[in-house]
Formats: sequence, C-alpha cells, structure tokens
Amino acid sequence: MFQPASAPELNPIERLWQLLKKPLKNQLFSSLQALRQRIQEIFDQLSFEQVISVSSYNFILEALFYAASY
Repeated sequence: MFQPASAPELNPIERLWQLLKKPLKNQLFSSLQALRQRIQEIFDQLSFEQVISVSSYNFILEALFYAASY
C-alpha cells in the first residue's frame, strides 16, 4: 500500500527518530565514530517499553486491514 514519504503519523519510525534526535540536539561531534558511539549509548538506554510506545500504531494496522478488505 502506498504511504506518503513525509507523513510521520503514518510512519512509526519517525517517532523513534524524534526520541533519538532530542538528546543529540546542539551537540558537536569530532568524528563520525563519536556520533555513532553516542547514538549507540542512546539506544542502549531505551527500554523495550519505550520503543514499543513510540513505534506502535494500532490504528495504522486497523486502517490497512480495512483498506485491504476493499
């Protein structure tokens, strides 16, 4: 099914990116490796419940099942 490219409400990963970008705001990194390390630290601090809470959209599944039934 077609989903618009820039529709955060339809793309659950966008909410996860928001959660990741917030701690990185206004930070400078001396290298790409330093940035990667900081992103890994942020990922490591996330709980399973946090990831599920920002990435699950039951209404998307319901809408897709509804649209597929036609």
